Amino acid sequence: MSSDPKKLIRIARESGGTSAVEALDLGQRVRDLRKAKGWTLEQAAVQAGLARSTLSKIENGQMSPTYEALKKLAQGMGMSVPQLFTPPAKPQATARMAVTKMGEGQGHATTTYEHELLAGALTRKQMLPYRAVIRARSMDEFDGWVRHDGEEFLYVLTGVVRMYTEFYEPVELRRGDSAYYDASMGHNVISISDDDATLLWVTSLA
Repeated sequence: MSSDPKKLIRIARESGGTSAVEALDLGQRVRDLRKAKGWTLEQAAVQAGLARSTLSKIENGQMSPTYEALKKLAQGMGMSVPQLFTPPAKPQATARMAVTKMGEGQGHATTTYEHELLAGALTRKQMLPYRAVIRARSMDEFDGWVRHDGEEFLYVLTGVVRMYTEFYEPVELRRGDSAYYDASMGHNVISISDDDATLLWVTSLA
């Protein structure tokens, strides 16, 4: 297989690439892919089975890689050769926005928490943001662990809470403290301040 870049670009297009591949800077594309994975030059070279110096020259446009080198590079990146020559899709703004004024969220109360759903007007959200008042004062008030799909982030707005999780020791969180965790892990939160604590909670829906 020829190592001529123009022929390789034609192969990529015929294999499913786009008409824009001729404008693609392969070296920059490889560098961007490597950095997106958080790999150093050395780590990427090991993944691809290439010499570090070879990968460096490819990234800096100092050499035209052979097809065999491209195959190794693509496999190391977890993609096909044509994908190396396919520019990443440009993000398009969806112009979606929702404003929730204080106290205008959708309320949902339970015996332990009082939730106020934010941005309720938006459908197909990838995150579920809500403000919560923590009524619970003891783990005995819960019917077992709360658990669900996705990841979750909480930020303490007022008061002090104690967060219990299935695999960690309880932790106290005060105003300005936060926690990010796997929501499929059992978790419960109680207030330990004089007044019921309030939290900003964000749950991923992906």
